[in-house]
Amino acid sequence: MKPSEHLITAAFKSDQDFQTALHRTIREDLNMDIFSFSKDTGIPHSTLYKILSGHRGPNIKTLRQIVNAVRKYEEADNEFIAVVAARVFLDAIVETKRKIGGHFITVKEYPANSIEEAIIVSVRAERDGAKALVCSPIVSHTVEKIVSIPVTTIMPKESTIEAIEIAMRKMGLPEKENK
Repeated sequence: MKPSEHLITAAFKSDQDFQTALHRTIREDLNMDIFSFSKDTGIPHSTLYKILSGHRGPNIKTLRQIVNAVRKYEEADNEFIAVVAARVFLDAIVETKRKIGGHFITVKEYPANSIEEAIIVSVRAERDGAKALVCSPIVSHTVEKIVSIPVTTIMPKESTIEAIEIAMRKMGLPEKENK
């Protein structure tokens, strides 16, 4: 059952069931916090907190706003961007759904530990229905030649500089002075 259908069913059972279903939907299904969900739905976060804490049941307008917002996220699940990278990099991705330019998009992780794996999972991501790929510079040129979806290259400027600084410390070079 889709999260929106689960919410509707729970709303007809009891306020407690709706409260539990809404909490699960926001936290687990949508992987969001209350403030983000509030912003997307246009429902004040104080109203959502009252509903989630059991101090208030949703009126029909609020229920409609909640269900319609969840349905937009469900539609976004059909469109996703695949990120092909090492597990270490993927662990830094905290959001699995993003709102960009008013459009919701899902981000799915495709871990790869070698160039060969990156190429294989890129093809797999396209077959799974990815609308675009994000991958490392070392494979992006090759991947662009074998998939028919847009490919974007990760340019990890800050992490690269951080890695160089760690390497310098390991070499025994003094750290830069803060002026």
